Amino acid sequence: MQPTTLFYIIISILIISFIVDKVLDILNEKRFDDEIPKKLKDVYDEEEYKKSQAYKKTSAKFSNLTSLFSTLLTLIFFFVDGFKYVDTFARTYTENPILVALIFFGIIMLGSEIMTTPLSYYSTFVIEEKFGFNKSTAKIFWLDKIKGLLMSALLGGGILALIIWFYQLTGQNFWIYAWILVAVFSLFMNMFYAKLIVPLFNKQSPLEDGELKSAIEKYAKKVGFTINNIFVIDGSKRSTKANAYFSGFGSQKRITLYDTLINDLNTDEIVAVLAHEVGHYKRKHIIFNLISSILLTGFTLFILSLFINTPVLSEALGVAIPSFHIGLIAFGILYSPISEVTGLFMNYMSRKFENQADNFAKETFDGRALITALKKLSKNSLSNLTPHPAYVFAHYSHPTLLERIENLES
Repeated sequence: MQPTTLFYIIISILIISFIVDKVLDILNEKRFDDEIPKKLKDVYDEEEYKKSQAYKKTSAKFSNLTSLFSTLLTLIFFFVDGFKYVDTFARTYTENPILVALIFFGIIMLGSEIMTTPLSYYSTFVIEEKFGFNKSTAKIFWLDKIKGLLMSALLGGGILALIIWFYQLTGQNFWIYAWILVAVFSLFMNMFYAKLIVPLFNKQSPLEDGELKSAIEKYAKKVGFTINNIFVIDGSKRSTKANAYFSGFGSQKRITLYDTLINDLNTDEIVAVLAHEVGHYKRKHIIFNLISSILLTGFTLFILSLFINTPVLSEALGVAIPSFHIGLIAFGILYSPISEVTGLFMNYMSRKFENQADNFAKETFDGRALITALKKLSKNSLSNLTPHPAYVFAHYSHPTLLERIENLES
């Protein structure tokens, strides 16, 4: 295949992906003013519903502008041979393939941050502030940015360096060693993310003795779920939105509650939410997701190994000297239609798992408490109660609120 032909295939994928996303967005936006389903009438009163509609429309408009800006910027970068200039700049400092790749991606990442950070700042301190969600400060925002960049550089850069090193040592078989590396890293992060990464951004405190802790421990004992680690995270320093999650395995497993969740829900509702999270563990969803992710990573790396040594990948992006990092950029875009399909499957499985976890909470605790909890959480986050089915199919990892309530009531 000629480099020019491959270049235009890459451009076509970028444009088609943008168009598909915008069609789905338009379909979804047309339903913003739909009447709320009867089962959800008690989520919002009239004033709150108008506020949720305004939030949805404001967020959608901003999302459309930012995605258009990002896509146009990306297309311009491709057409002016931006990758060639960045690659040439990196090679003025070194010819070592690993260092060239690190400098190359470092520049790309920094450039992306420069372009997108003002948009992120506007979203946080204008849109989220306007609708009463933002609790962050400029200091927290910039510290989060700096910490995130440093983590990306250290973890992402370290993994990339090792993968290129494997490629230099083993050639086409690099994917096997890269797969092992990513699998081990995924397992490690799943086990210790809450201990090592979360404290860099948030304060975690053991849940104090009292009614809530006693209720959680009583439920855990009832379902045979050993839990020694229940933590409260200070999510309220950034947003009013609430959450809870489960992480780790064995002795490292822990439940983390956002302080906003404790403020928003009563004891039974919180235990119902935790029963849902325990359901994911009991139904082996966490294991399934981890294994699926590792298998998909292995498949992707294998396909990458078949094409990474093809000079046409680099030539398509205007770079004369074939390299792993340029080939990785081209391959990532060419592979994106496949990753979209696997993403649809994983979202489908995720929605199925959410219903199973809801059923577990209903069977082992109280479905009614979970329903009222879900309604409160939807209300407090001004959720969209009338999404378009096509948008749900493409983007939702959870069933809609209506679907979850109908499932819980069935």
